[in-house]
Amino acid sequence: MNKVKNISRTLQSLLQNLTLGMGVALSSVAYAVNDLPGGPAVNQLNLHPPVTKIAAEQHWLHWFMMIICLVIFIAVFGVMFYSIWKHRKSVGHKSQELAEPLWVEIGWTIVPFLIVIGMALPATKVLVAQKDTTNADVTIKATGYQWKWGYDYIKGEGEGIGFVSTLDNTHRELSNTGLPKGTTTPDNYLLKVDNPLVVPVDKKVRIITTANDVIHAFMVPAFGIKQDAIPGFVRDTWFRAEKIGDYYGQCAELCGKEHAYMPIHVKVVSSEDYSKWVDAEKKKLAAKADDPTKVWTLDDMVKRGEKVYNANCAACHQATGKGAGPIKAIDGAAVVLDADKGKQISILLNGQNNGAMPAWKQLSDTEIAAVITFTKNNWSNKTGQIVQPADITAARK
Repeated sequence: MNKVKNISRTLQSLLQNLTLGMGVALSSVAYAVNDLPGGPAVNQLNLHPPVTKIAAEQHWLHWFMMIICLVIFIAVFGVMFYSIWKHRKSVGHKSQELAEPLWVEIGWTIVPFLIVIGMALPATKVLVAQKDTTNADVTIKATGYQWKWGYDYIKGEGEGIGFVSTLDNTHRELSNTGLPKGTTTPDNYLLKVDNPLVVPVDKKVRIITTANDVIHAFMVPAFGIKQDAIPGFVRDTWFRAEKIGDYYGQCAELCGKEHAYMPIHVKVVSSEDYSKWVDAEKKKLAAKADDPTKVWTLDDMVKRGEKVYNANCAACHQATGKGAGPIKAIDGAAVVLDADKGKQISILLNGQNNGAMPAWKQLSDTEIAAVITFTKNNWSNKTGQIVQPADITAARK
């Protein structure tokens, strides 16, 4: 009897602890958030509101197929349950073999065929339109990296512009540390980036996708697009946004441990604002067009390298240079302290550990030289060593 009571008390205690734990967990994550225009909505059940004709067609197809499936479900199961109830044994019915008339054989062959054709025709029309990337006004190459997106405007207004889009560092810090008590989760949590992709409204934009390391996927639900980005392959898709605004997506292919930190932010602006943005970006590019033969001082190179590090490296290696989990620390690392600067240059140009450390060839020679110099002379790394842009230029050959 005592054993039974002890077991009962133990189970009761476990249930109380479990309930308390669930309450604490729910209270710790139940932050108030609002719908994000162009992004996810609270308690969203339907597809994203479409802002392209393709996305609108996809919505129509979705409900068209759902209604057909629902009608078939009700018809088939309705007949089945009616037959089971009407001809049940308890009211005297007995099973018997029935001859199958020719019209039944023809009917259950032709009717499904017509249903499939009726579903396939509109679906095929939309699918063909999705793949028609001809006559684009703007062509942009989207390159997936672990874990960020690189955008290069390769045709149309804005040709020559290129940049890397990375999760905003403040959101990464929120994810690492959690929110202080009493604060709310930003509506664009883990969707805010430092450099959004900017495109003009009512213009056909072709997106060419590829990847630098593993398979990624470029997906923006409001545009109705999702295209894999595969290393060594070139794929493409397109959209024509009909409404000015901010639209969000994410990498839709499981690409490693930082998969959740690879958002897509597309800013759709008017043609006039797009032209202004293009002019501003080209001025920035001209200002950044460093002379690769310039010889820098150590202080200037470290200051430049700090900016490059914060924009591209801090998300993984941390602002302290200590790394996290499988990400190796830079502070005190042997390869950083080594007098042979070629070892660290090789890592940044070629990557290592099967892409765990990605290659950074997309950075300029000056940027790579600056960030290496910064890491060699920051935190406890006081080597006094300096890497010049010419060293990177030579290593690329």
